[in-house]
Amino acid sequence: MKKENIRIAIAQINSTVGDLEGNASKILQYLGRTRGFGIDIVSFPELALTGYPPEDLLLKPRFVADNIKVLRGMAKRVSDTATVVGFVDRDKAGIYNAAAVLYKGSISGIYRKTLLPNYSVFDEKRYFTPGGKPLVFKLGGVIFGVNICEDIWHEDGPIREQARRGARLIININASPYSAGKIKEREAVLRRQAKANRAVISYANLVGGQDELVFDGSSMVVDTDGNVLTRAEAFKEDLLITDLQLPLAKAGTGRNVILLANELSSQERTTLPKREMKPSEPEAEAYQALMLGLADYVSKNGFYKTILGLSGGVDSALVVTLAVDALGKDNVVAVFMPSRYSSADSEEDARQLSTNLGIKFITVPIEQIYRMYLLVLEPHFLGCEKDITEENLQARIRGNLLMAFSNKFGWLVLTTGNKSEMSTGYATLYGDMAGGFAVIKDIPKTMVYRLAKYRNSLGFVIPDRILTKDPTAELRAGQKDSDTLLPYPELDPILEAYVEKDRGLEKIVSLGFERSKVSMVAAMVDRNEYKRRQSPPGIKITSKAFGKDRRMPITNKYRG
Repeated sequence: MKKENIRIAIAQINSTVGDLEGNASKILQYLGRTRGFGIDIVSFPELALTGYPPEDLLLKPRFVADNIKVLRGMAKRVSDTATVVGFVDRDKAGIYNAAAVLYKGSISGIYRKTLLPNYSVFDEKRYFTPGGKPLVFKLGGVIFGVNICEDIWHEDGPIREQARRGARLIININASPYSAGKIKEREAVLRRQAKANRAVISYANLVGGQDELVFDGSSMVVDTDGNVLTRAEAFKEDLLITDLQLPLAKAGTGRNVILLANELSSQERTTLPKREMKPSEPEAEAYQALMLGLADYVSKNGFYKTILGLSGGVDSALVVTLAVDALGKDNVVAVFMPSRYSSADSEEDARQLSTNLGIKFITVPIEQIYRMYLLVLEPHFLGCEKDITEENLQARIRGNLLMAFSNKFGWLVLTTGNKSEMSTGYATLYGDMAGGFAVIKDIPKTMVYRLAKYRNSLGFVIPDRILTKDPTAELRAGQKDSDTLLPYPELDPILEAYVEKDRGLEKIVSLGFERSKVSMVAAMVDRNEYKRRQSPPGIKITSKAFGKDRRMPITNKYRG
Protein backbone atom coordinates (compact mmCIF):
# COMPACT_ATOMS: atom_id res chain seq x y z
CA MET A 1 0.00 0.00 0.00
CA LYS A 2 1.40 3.37 -1.02
CA LYS A 3 1.71 5.94 1.75
CA GLU A 4 2.20 9.67 2.07
CA ASN A 5 4.59 11.19 4.59
CA ILE A 6 2.84 14.05 6.33
CA ARG A 7 3.82 16.27 9.26
CA ILE A 8 1.10 17.56 11.55
CA ALA A 9 1.19 19.88 14.55
CA ILE A 10 -1.04 20.63 17.51
CA ALA A 11 -0.80 24.17 18.85
CA GLN A 12 -1.90 23.74 22.46
CA ILE A 13 -2.56 27.36 23.38
CA ASN A 14 -4.02 29.26 26.32
CA SER A 15 -6.83 31.47 24.99
CA THR A 16 -8.60 34.17 26.98
CA VAL A 17 -12.38 34.41 26.72
CA GLY A 18 -13.43 37.51 24.78
CA ASP A 19 -9.92 38.56 23.75
CA LEU A 20 -10.47 38.12 20.03
CA GLU A 21 -7.49 40.14 18.87
CA GLY A 22 -5.19 38.69 21.52
CA ASN A 23 -6.23 35.13 20.72
CA ALA A 24 -5.81 35.74 16.99
CA SER A 25 -2.36 37.17 17.62
CA LYS A 26 -1.39 34.06 19.57
CA ILE A 27 -2.73 31.77 16.84
CA LEU A 28 -0.67 33.62 14.22
CA GLN A 29 2.37 33.54 16.49
CA TYR A 30 2.14 29.74 16.81
CA LEU A 31 1.48 29.44 13.11
CA GLY A 32 4.69 31.35 12.55
CA ARG A 33 6.54 28.88 14.77
CA THR A 34 5.44 25.99 12.56
CA ARG A 35 7.04 27.45 9.44
CA GLY A 36 10.52 26.35 10.37
CA PHE A 37 9.40 22.73 10.72
CA GLY A 38 7.65 22.10 7.40
CA ILE A 39 4.19 21.49 8.88
CA ASP A 40 1.41 20.35 6.53
CA ILE A 41 -1.53 20.62 8.95
CA VAL A 42 -1.73 22.49 12.25
CA SER A 43 -4.74 22.44 14.56
CA PHE A 44 -5.74 24.83 17.35
CA PRO A 45 -8.22 24.08 20.16
CA GLU A 46 -12.00 24.34 20.16
CA LEU A 47 -13.19 27.97 20.12
CA ALA A 48 -9.54 29.05 20.27
CA LEU A 49 -10.51 32.40 18.76
CA THR A 50 -13.21 33.28 21.31
CA GLY A 51 -11.90 31.38 24.32
CA TYR A 52 -13.95 28.68 26.04
CA PRO A 53 -16.59 28.84 27.36
CA PRO A 54 -17.77 32.24 26.08
CA GLU A 55 -21.13 31.73 27.81
CA ASP A 56 -23.57 34.62 27.33
CA LEU A 57 -21.13 36.57 25.18
CA LEU A 58 -22.63 34.30 22.53
CA LEU A 59 -25.95 36.11 22.98
CA LYS A 60 -24.33 39.33 21.75
CA PRO A 61 -24.64 39.45 17.93
CA ARG A 62 -21.73 41.87 17.71
CA PHE A 63 -19.41 39.45 19.53
CA VAL A 64 -20.23 36.70 17.03
CA ALA A 65 -19.81 39.11 14.10
CA ASP A 66 -16.49 40.37 15.45
CA ASN A 67 -15.11 36.86 15.84
CA ILE A 68 -15.98 36.07 12.20
CA LYS A 69 -14.38 39.32 11.08
CA VAL A 70 -11.16 38.49 12.96
CA LEU A 71 -11.15 34.97 11.50
CA ARG A 72 -11.42 36.30 7.95
CA GLY A 73 -8.56 38.70 8.55
CA MET A 74 -6.47 35.90 10.00
CA ALA A 75 -7.20 33.60 7.05
CA LYS A 76 -5.49 36.03 4.70
CA ARG A 77 -2.23 35.48 6.57
CA VAL A 78 -2.25 31.69 6.27
CA SER A 79 -0.05 30.24 3.53
CA ASP A 80 0.44 26.60 2.59
CA THR A 81 -0.07 25.06 6.03
CA ALA A 82 -3.64 23.85 6.41
CA THR A 83 -4.78 25.50 9.64
CA VAL A 84 -7.74 24.30 11.72
CA VAL A 85 -9.10 26.99 14.06
CA GLY A 86 -12.08 26.87 16.42
CA PHE A 87 -14.49 29.83 16.19
CA VAL A 88 -18.21 30.71 16.27
CA ASP A 89 -20.02 30.50 12.95
CA ARG A 90 -23.55 31.69 12.18
CA ASP A 91 -26.35 31.64 9.61
CA LYS A 92 -30.09 32.35 9.64
CA ALA A 93 -30.75 29.17 11.65
CA GLY A 94 -28.48 30.09 14.56
CA ILE A 95 -24.87 30.08 15.73
CA TYR A 96 -22.48 27.13 15.66
CA ASN A 97 -19.47 25.84 17.51
CA ALA A 98 -17.28 25.51 14.44
CA ALA A 99 -13.85 24.75 13.03
CA ALA A 100 -12.54 26.64 10.02
CA VAL A 101 -9.92 25.12 7.74
CA LEU A 102 -7.74 27.96 6.48
CA TYR A 103 -5.45 27.46 3.50
CA LYS A 104 -3.55 29.75 1.15
CA GLY A 105 -5.24 32.96 2.22
CA SER A 106 -8.85 31.83 2.43
CA ILE A 107 -11.39 29.80 4.40
CA SER A 108 -11.51 26.49 2.51
CA GLY A 109 -14.20 24.86 4.60
CA ILE A 110 -16.13 25.09 7.87
CA TYR A 111 -17.16 22.15 10.03
CA ARG A 112 -19.95 22.69 12.57
CA LYS A 113 -19.99 20.61 15.75
CA THR A 114 -22.62 17.90 15.57
CA LEU A 115 -22.93 16.62 19.14
CA LEU A 116 -23.46 19.38 21.70
CA PRO A 117 -22.76 18.49 25.35
CA ASN A 118 -25.33 19.69 27.83
CA TYR A 119 -24.28 18.12 31.12
CA SER A 120 -21.86 18.82 33.97
CA VAL A 121 -20.22 22.21 33.23
CA PHE A 122 -21.42 22.29 29.61
CA ASP A 123 -24.35 24.40 28.36
CA GLU A 124 -23.84 24.20 24.62
CA LYS A 125 -27.48 23.57 23.73
CA ARG A 126 -28.31 26.90 25.39
CA TYR A 127 -26.34 28.65 22.67
CA PHE A 128 -25.46 26.52 19.67
CA THR A 129 -27.34 24.85 16.84
CA PRO A 130 -25.97 21.40 16.00
CA GLY A 131 -24.24 20.94 12.67
CA GLY A 132 -25.27 18.06 10.47
CA LYS A 133 -22.64 17.66 7.80
CA PRO A 134 -19.44 15.69 8.39
CA LEU A 135 -16.62 17.23 6.34
CA VAL A 136 -13.50 15.66 4.89
CA PHE A 137 -10.60 17.37 3.16
CA LYS A 138 -7.85 16.23 0.80
CA LEU A 139 -4.30 17.52 1.05
CA GLY A 140 -1.84 15.79 -1.27
CA GLY A 141 -2.70 12.12 -1.15
CA VAL A 142 -4.19 12.30 2.36
CA ILE A 143 -7.87 12.60 3.26
CA PHE A 144 -8.58 13.96 6.73
CA GLY A 145 -11.71 14.76 8.69
CA VAL A 146 -12.29 17.56 11.17
CA ASN A 147 -14.58 17.30 14.18
CA ILE A 148 -14.94 18.89 17.60
CA CYS A 149 -14.65 17.57 21.15
CA GLU A 150 -17.90 15.73 22.03
CA ASP A 151 -18.07 14.43 18.44
CA ILE A 152 -15.22 12.01 19.20
CA TRP A 153 -16.81 10.49 22.31
CA HIS A 154 -19.64 8.67 20.53
CA GLU A 155 -19.28 5.59 18.34
CA ASP A 156 -22.04 6.77 16.00
CA GLY A 157 -20.69 10.31 15.81
CA PRO A 158 -19.31 12.04 12.71
CA ILE A 159 -16.01 10.14 12.82
CA ARG A 160 -17.76 7.03 11.46
CA GLU A 161 -19.00 8.86 8.36
CA GLN A 162 -15.68 10.64 7.90
CA ALA A 163 -13.82 7.32 8.00
CA ARG A 164 -16.33 5.86 5.53
CA ARG A 165 -15.47 8.69 3.15
CA GLY A 166 -11.82 7.70 3.29
CA ALA A 167 -10.42 9.82 6.13
CA ARG A 168 -7.41 8.11 7.67
CA LEU A 169 -6.57 11.14 9.79
CA ILE A 170 -9.05 12.82 12.13
CA ILE A 171 -8.28 16.30 13.42
CA ASN A 172 -10.30 16.62 16.62
CA ILE A 173 -10.16 19.99 18.41
CA ASN A 174 -11.20 20.30 22.05
CA ALA A 175 -11.87 22.40 25.11
CA SER A 176 -12.03 19.51 27.57
CA PRO A 177 -11.64 20.67 31.18
CA TYR A 178 -9.56 18.85 33.74
CA SER A 179 -10.90 16.69 36.55
CA ALA A 180 -9.24 13.83 38.37
CA GLY A 181 -8.96 10.82 36.04
CA LYS A 182 -10.08 12.75 32.95
CA ILE A 183 -6.77 12.46 31.06
CA LYS A 184 -6.84 8.66 31.21
CA GLU A 185 -10.54 8.61 30.33
CA ARG A 186 -9.94 10.67 27.19
CA GLU A 187 -7.05 8.47 26.15
CA ALA A 188 -9.20 5.35 26.43
CA VAL A 189 -11.85 6.93 24.18
CA LEU A 190 -9.27 7.92 21.57
CA ARG A 191 -7.68 4.46 21.57
CA ARG A 192 -11.08 2.86 21.00
CA GLN A 193 -12.15 5.26 18.25
CA ALA A 194 -8.82 5.10 16.42
CA LYS A 195 -8.94 1.29 16.25
CA ALA A 196 -12.64 1.14 15.38
CA ASN A 197 -12.32 3.61 12.50
CA ARG A 198 -8.80 2.66 11.33
CA ALA A 199 -7.81 6.32 11.55
CA VAL A 200 -5.05 8.27 13.26
CA ILE A 201 -6.56 10.79 15.69
CA SER A 202 -4.92 14.13 16.38
CA TYR A 203 -6.44 15.38 19.63
CA ALA A 204 -5.81 19.10 20.21
CA ASN A 205 -6.92 20.35 23.63
CA LEU A 206 -7.10 23.80 25.16
CA VAL A 207 -4.84 24.69 28.09
CA GLY A 208 -5.36 27.37 30.75
CA GLY A 209 -7.69 28.56 33.49
CA GLN A 210 -11.12 30.10 32.91
CA ASP A 211 -13.05 31.01 36.05
CA GLU A 212 -13.78 27.67 37.77
CA LEU A 213 -12.41 25.54 34.94
CA VAL A 214 -8.88 24.45 34.19
CA PHE A 215 -7.99 23.01 30.80
CA ASP A 216 -5.02 20.69 31.07
CA GLY A 217 -4.02 20.43 27.43
CA SER A 218 -2.57 16.89 27.37
CA SER A 219 -3.02 16.88 23.58
CA MET A 220 -1.97 13.68 21.85
CA VAL A 221 -1.79 11.76 18.61
CA VAL A 222 -3.07 8.17 18.61
CA ASP A 223 -2.35 5.69 15.80
CA THR A 224 -4.72 3.15 14.24
CA ASP A 225 -3.63 0.47 16.72
CA GLY A 226 -4.57 2.71 19.65
CA ASN A 227 -1.01 3.61 20.59
CA VAL A 228 -0.16 7.13 21.77
CA LEU A 229 2.50 8.31 19.34
CA THR A 230 3.18 11.71 20.89
CA ARG A 231 1.86 13.62 23.86
CA ALA A 232 1.98 17.34 24.66
CA GLU A 233 2.90 18.68 28.07
CA ALA A 234 0.08 18.94 30.59
CA PHE A 235 -0.93 22.34 32.00
CA LYS A 236 1.43 24.28 29.70
CA GLU A 237 1.26 25.77 26.25
CA ASP A 238 3.01 23.52 23.77
CA LEU A 239 3.60 22.86 20.09
CA LEU A 240 3.35 19.13 19.45
CA ILE A 241 4.73 18.00 16.07
CA THR A 242 4.25 14.49 14.74
CA ASP A 243 5.38 12.72 11.57
CA LEU A 244 2.91 10.29 10.07
CA GLN A 245 2.78 7.84 7.20
CA LEU A 246 -0.79 7.64 5.97
CA PRO A 247 -2.35 5.58 3.15
CA LEU A 248 -2.87 7.42 -0.12
CA ALA A 249 -6.50 8.10 -0.94
CA LYS A 250 -8.00 5.44 -3.16
CA ALA A 251 -9.25 6.31 -6.62
CA GLY A 252 -12.88 7.41 -6.54
CA THR A 253 -12.78 8.84 -3.03
CA GLY A 254 -12.78 12.40 -4.27
CA ARG A 255 -16.53 12.80 -4.07
CA ASN A 256 -17.82 14.81 -1.09
CA VAL A 257 -14.22 15.81 -0.33
CA ILE A 258 -12.98 19.40 -0.18
CA LEU A 259 -9.75 19.59 -2.14
CA LEU A 260 -7.06 21.78 -0.62
CA ALA A 261 -4.16 20.74 -2.89
CA ASN A 262 -3.21 17.74 -5.02
CA GLU A 263 0.32 17.79 -3.64
CA LEU A 264 1.91 18.61 -0.33
CA SER A 265 4.12 21.69 -0.31
CA SER A 266 7.79 20.94 -0.72
CA GLN A 267 8.88 22.28 2.68
CA GLU A 268 12.14 21.13 4.22
CA ARG A 269 11.56 19.05 7.33
CA THR A 270 13.97 19.18 10.22
CA THR A 271 14.50 16.17 12.47
CA LEU A 272 12.23 16.26 15.52
CA PRO A 273 13.59 15.70 19.03
CA LYS A 274 12.16 12.81 21.05
CA ARG A 275 9.64 13.63 23.77
CA GLU A 276 9.08 12.23 27.23
CA MET A 277 5.55 10.84 27.47
CA LYS A 278 5.31 9.92 31.15
CA PRO A 279 1.90 10.77 32.68
CA SER A 280 1.88 12.56 36.06
CA GLU A 281 0.76 11.07 39.37
CA PRO A 282 -2.69 12.17 40.67
CA GLU A 283 -1.33 14.59 43.29
CA ALA A 284 1.06 16.15 40.77
CA GLU A 285 -1.81 16.60 38.29
CA ALA A 286 -4.07 18.23 40.86
CA TYR A 287 -1.33 20.52 42.14
CA GLN A 288 -0.48 21.69 38.62
CA ALA A 289 -4.17 22.25 37.87
CA LEU A 290 -4.57 24.41 40.97
CA MET A 291 -1.46 26.43 40.13
CA LEU A 292 -2.60 27.06 36.56
CA GLY A 293 -6.17 27.90 37.57
CA LEU A 294 -4.95 30.36 40.19
CA ALA A 295 -2.31 31.99 37.98
CA ASP A 296 -4.73 32.53 35.09
CA TYR A 297 -7.58 33.77 37.29
CA VAL A 298 -5.27 36.40 38.79
CA SER A 299 -3.60 37.52 35.56
CA LYS A 300 -6.58 37.34 33.22
CA ASN A 301 -8.67 39.43 35.61
CA GLY A 302 -6.08 42.16 35.93
CA PHE A 303 -4.80 41.45 39.44
CA TYR A 304 -1.15 41.32 40.39
CA LYS A 305 -0.89 40.63 44.10
CA THR A 306 -2.91 38.38 46.38
CA ILE A 307 -3.57 38.35 50.11
CA LEU A 308 -4.90 35.69 52.44
CA GLY A 309 -5.37 34.95 56.10
CA LEU A 310 -2.69 32.56 57.31
CA SER A 311 -4.00 30.75 60.38
CA GLY A 312 -1.32 28.15 61.06
CA GLY A 313 -3.63 25.42 59.75
CA VAL A 314 -3.16 23.12 56.79
CA ASP A 315 -5.73 24.72 54.45
CA SER A 316 -4.22 28.20 54.46
CA ALA A 317 -0.75 26.62 54.37
CA LEU A 318 -1.58 24.82 51.14
CA VAL A 319 -3.20 27.90 49.59
CA VAL A 320 -0.30 30.23 50.39
CA THR A 321 2.20 27.69 49.04
CA LEU A 322 0.19 27.27 45.84
CA ALA A 323 0.00 31.04 45.48
CA VAL A 324 3.76 31.45 45.79
CA ASP A 325 4.40 28.64 43.31
CA ALA A 326 1.87 30.08 40.86
CA LEU A 327 2.49 33.81 41.23
CA GLY A 328 5.89 34.27 42.82
CA LYS A 329 6.74 35.25 46.40
CA ASP A 330 6.54 39.00 45.71
CA ASN A 331 2.87 38.70 44.77
CA VAL A 332 1.62 37.01 47.93
CA VAL A 333 0.94 38.66 51.31
CA ALA A 334 0.00 36.64 54.41
CA VAL A 335 -1.90 38.13 57.35
CA PHE A 336 -2.01 36.46 60.76
CA MET A 337 -4.97 37.76 62.79
CA PRO A 338 -4.81 36.29 66.29
CA SER A 339 -7.69 36.34 68.75
CA ARG A 340 -7.82 35.30 72.40
CA TYR A 341 -8.21 31.70 71.24
CA SER A 342 -5.23 31.58 68.86
CA SER A 343 -2.43 29.34 70.08
CA ALA A 344 1.25 30.22 70.21
CA ASP A 345 1.88 27.17 67.99
CA SER A 346 -0.36 28.61 65.26
CA GLU A 347 1.52 31.90 65.18
CA GLU A 348 4.87 30.14 65.21
CA ASP A 349 3.86 27.81 62.36
CA ALA A 350 2.37 30.63 60.25
CA ARG A 351 5.47 32.76 60.72
CA GLN A 352 7.81 29.87 59.93
CA LEU A 353 5.90 28.98 56.76
CA SER A 354 6.04 32.60 55.60
CA THR A 355 9.78 32.67 56.24
CA ASN A 356 10.24 29.41 54.31
CA LEU A 357 8.33 30.90 51.37
CA GLY A 358 10.00 34.30 51.59
CA ILE A 359 6.74 36.26 51.60
CA LYS A 360 5.54 39.38 53.40
CA PHE A 361 3.97 38.46 56.75
CA ILE A 362 1.69 40.90 58.61
CA THR A 363 0.25 40.44 62.10
CA VAL A 364 -3.04 42.23 62.87
CA PRO A 365 -4.49 41.25 66.28
CA ILE A 366 -8.30 41.29 66.38
CA GLU A 367 -8.86 41.22 70.15
CA GLN A 368 -9.62 44.93 70.50
CA ILE A 369 -12.11 44.88 67.62
CA TYR A 370 -13.69 41.70 68.99
CA ARG A 371 -14.21 43.27 72.41
CA MET A 372 -15.90 46.28 70.81
CA TYR A 373 -18.27 44.01 68.87
CA LEU A 374 -19.18 42.15 72.08
CA LEU A 375 -19.70 45.43 73.94
CA VAL A 376 -21.97 46.88 71.25
CA LEU A 377 -24.04 43.69 71.03
CA GLU A 378 -24.21 43.01 74.79
CA PRO A 379 -27.49 44.85 75.51
CA HIS A 380 -29.15 43.14 72.56
CA PHE A 381 -27.94 39.66 73.58
CA LEU A 382 -28.81 40.05 77.26
CA GLY A 383 -29.78 36.71 78.78
CA CYS A 384 -28.49 34.71 75.79
CA GLU A 385 -25.81 32.07 76.15
CA LYS A 386 -22.64 32.45 74.11
CA ASP A 387 -22.73 30.25 71.05
CA ILE A 388 -21.61 30.12 67.43
CA THR A 389 -22.53 33.81 67.07
CA GLU A 390 -19.55 34.92 69.11
CA GLU A 391 -17.32 32.44 67.27
CA ASN A 392 -18.34 33.71 63.86
CA LEU A 393 -17.79 37.35 64.84
CA GLN A 394 -14.06 36.60 64.85
CA ALA A 395 -14.17 35.11 61.36
CA ARG A 396 -16.16 38.10 60.08
CA ILE A 397 -13.70 40.57 61.60
CA ARG A 398 -10.90 38.78 59.80
CA GLY A 399 -12.85 38.83 56.55
CA ASN A 400 -13.38 42.60 56.92
CA LEU A 401 -9.69 43.20 57.54
CA LEU A 402 -8.63 41.22 54.50
CA MET A 403 -11.12 43.08 52.33
CA ALA A 404 -9.78 46.38 53.70
CA PHE A 405 -6.29 45.45 52.47
CA SER A 406 -7.83 44.41 49.17
CA ASN A 407 -9.65 47.74 48.75
CA LYS A 408 -6.66 49.83 49.75
CA PHE A 409 -4.00 48.10 47.65
CA GLY A 410 -5.95 46.27 44.93
CA TRP A 411 -4.88 42.82 46.14
CA LEU A 412 -7.11 39.82 45.43
CA VAL A 413 -8.26 38.00 48.57
CA LEU A 414 -7.80 34.24 48.38
CA THR A 415 -10.15 32.24 50.58
CA THR A 416 -8.85 29.04 52.14
CA GLY A 417 -11.89 26.83 52.73
CA ASN A 418 -11.81 23.25 51.44
CA LYS A 419 -14.58 21.11 49.90
CA SER A 420 -15.35 19.24 53.12
CA GLU A 421 -16.10 22.56 54.81
CA MET A 422 -18.02 23.98 51.85
CA SER A 423 -20.10 20.79 51.68
CA THR A 424 -21.13 20.79 55.32
CA GLY A 425 -21.39 24.54 55.82
CA TYR A 426 -18.49 24.48 58.28
CA ALA A 427 -17.51 27.97 57.16
CA THR A 428 -18.61 31.49 58.07
CA LEU A 429 -20.63 33.46 55.56
CA TYR A 430 -19.05 36.92 55.19
CA GLY A 431 -16.16 35.64 57.29
CA ASP A 432 -13.67 33.06 56.08
CA MET A 433 -15.85 32.70 52.96
CA ALA A 434 -15.26 36.37 52.05
CA GLY A 435 -12.87 36.94 49.17
CA GLY A 436 -12.34 36.85 45.44
CA PHE A 437 -11.17 33.33 44.64
CA ALA A 438 -11.54 30.04 46.52
CA VAL A 439 -8.47 28.09 45.45
CA ILE A 440 -9.17 24.76 47.21
CA LYS A 441 -12.97 24.95 47.20
CA ASP A 442 -13.12 21.60 45.37
CA ILE A 443 -10.40 19.86 47.40
CA PRO A 444 -11.62 17.55 50.20
CA LYS A 445 -9.73 17.84 53.49
CA THR A 446 -8.06 14.45 53.16
CA MET A 447 -6.76 15.52 49.74
CA VAL A 448 -5.52 18.81 51.23
CA TYR A 449 -3.15 16.78 53.39
CA ARG A 450 -2.02 14.67 50.43
CA LEU A 451 -1.30 17.76 48.34
CA ALA A 452 0.57 19.44 51.18
CA LYS A 453 2.75 16.35 51.64
CA TYR A 454 3.28 16.13 47.87
CA ARG A 455 4.47 19.75 47.80
CA ASN A 456 6.86 19.09 50.66
CA SER A 457 8.27 16.15 48.70
CA LEU A 458 9.38 18.65 46.03
CA GLY A 459 11.06 20.89 48.60
CA PHE A 460 10.23 21.29 52.27
CA VAL A 461 8.22 24.44 53.10
CA ILE A 462 5.18 23.46 55.22
CA PRO A 463 6.18 22.84 58.86
CA ASP A 464 5.56 19.28 60.06
CA ARG A 465 3.35 20.36 62.96
CA ILE A 466 0.83 21.88 60.52
CA LEU A 467 0.42 18.42 58.98
CA THR A 468 0.13 16.52 62.27
CA LYS A 469 -1.90 18.66 64.70
CA ASP A 470 -5.67 18.28 65.07
CA PRO A 471 -7.61 20.57 62.71
CA THR A 472 -9.22 23.49 64.55
CA ALA A 473 -10.81 26.83 63.71
CA GLU A 474 -9.60 28.27 67.08
CA LEU A 475 -12.78 30.27 67.58
CA ARG A 476 -13.34 29.00 71.15
CA ALA A 477 -11.24 27.41 73.83
CA GLY A 478 -10.17 23.83 73.07
CA GLN A 479 -12.11 23.70 69.80
CA LYS A 480 -11.52 20.92 67.27
CA ASP A 481 -13.18 20.32 63.88
CA SER A 482 -14.21 16.87 65.14
CA ASP A 483 -16.48 18.55 67.73
CA THR A 484 -18.82 19.46 64.85
CA LEU A 485 -17.85 17.15 61.99
CA LEU A 486 -17.04 13.50 61.58
CA PRO A 487 -13.31 12.80 61.40
CA TYR A 488 -12.31 13.70 57.86
CA PRO A 489 -11.34 10.13 56.82
CA GLU A 490 -14.95 9.17 57.64
CA LEU A 491 -16.58 12.34 56.36
CA ASP A 492 -14.97 12.65 52.92
CA PRO A 493 -16.09 9.25 51.53
CA ILE A 494 -19.69 10.02 52.53
CA LEU A 495 -19.46 13.45 50.91
CA GLU A 496 -18.01 11.94 47.76
CA ALA A 497 -20.91 9.49 47.51
CA TYR A 498 -23.59 12.10 48.23
CA VAL A 499 -22.23 15.16 46.44
CA GLU A 500 -20.15 13.83 43.56
CA LYS A 501 -21.89 10.53 42.78
CA ASP A 502 -25.46 11.62 43.66
CA ARG A 503 -26.10 8.46 45.65
CA GLY A 504 -29.17 8.36 47.87
CA LEU A 505 -29.05 7.78 51.61
CA GLU A 506 -30.03 4.11 51.42
CA LYS A 507 -27.40 3.40 48.81
CA ILE A 508 -24.69 5.07 50.89
CA VAL A 509 -25.75 3.11 53.97
CA SER A 510 -25.58 -0.10 51.91
CA LEU A 511 -21.92 0.69 51.22
CA GLY A 512 -21.18 0.17 54.90
CA PHE A 513 -21.64 3.61 56.45
CA GLU A 514 -23.64 4.14 59.65
CA ARG A 515 -27.14 5.43 58.94
CA SER A 516 -27.01 8.13 61.62
CA LYS A 517 -23.75 9.50 60.26
CA VAL A 518 -24.97 9.47 56.66
CA SER A 519 -28.19 11.26 57.64
CA MET A 520 -26.27 13.89 59.60
CA VAL A 521 -23.85 14.59 56.76
CA ALA A 522 -26.59 14.74 54.11
CA ALA A 523 -28.61 17.15 56.25
CA MET A 524 -25.60 19.43 56.63
CA VAL A 525 -25.01 19.43 52.88
CA ASP A 526 -28.66 20.13 52.06
CA ARG A 527 -29.23 22.99 54.47
CA ASN A 528 -26.11 24.91 53.45
CA GLU A 529 -26.81 25.40 49.76
CA TYR A 530 -27.58 29.07 50.44
CA LYS A 531 -24.06 29.55 51.81
CA ARG A 532 -22.35 27.89 48.87
CA ARG A 533 -24.31 30.01 46.40
CA GLN A 534 -22.65 33.08 47.95
CA SER A 535 -19.12 31.74 47.99
CA PRO A 536 -16.38 32.87 45.58
CA PRO A 537 -15.65 30.82 42.48
CA GLY A 538 -13.10 28.04 42.89
CA ILE A 539 -11.15 25.61 40.75
CA LYS A 540 -12.89 22.40 39.63
CA ILE A 541 -10.75 19.35 40.38
CA THR A 542 -13.16 16.53 41.27
CA SER A 543 -15.78 14.89 39.07
CA LYS A 544 -18.46 17.24 40.41
CA ALA A 545 -17.69 20.66 41.85
CA PHE A 546 -20.02 23.14 43.51
CA GLY A 547 -21.18 26.06 41.40
CA LYS A 548 -21.07 25.67 37.63
CA ASP A 549 -21.00 21.88 37.90
CA ARG A 550 -23.38 20.86 40.75
CA ARG A 551 -26.47 23.07 40.66
CA MET A 552 -28.99 22.41 43.41
CA PRO A 553 -31.94 24.64 44.30
CA ILE A 554 -31.54 26.67 47.46
CA THR A 555 -35.21 26.29 48.37
CA ASN A 556 -35.62 22.52 48.36
CA LYS A 557 -37.64 20.17 50.58
CA TYR A 558 -36.57 16.88 49.00
CA ARG A 559 -34.50 14.59 51.19
CA GLY A 560 -33.30 11.18 50.15
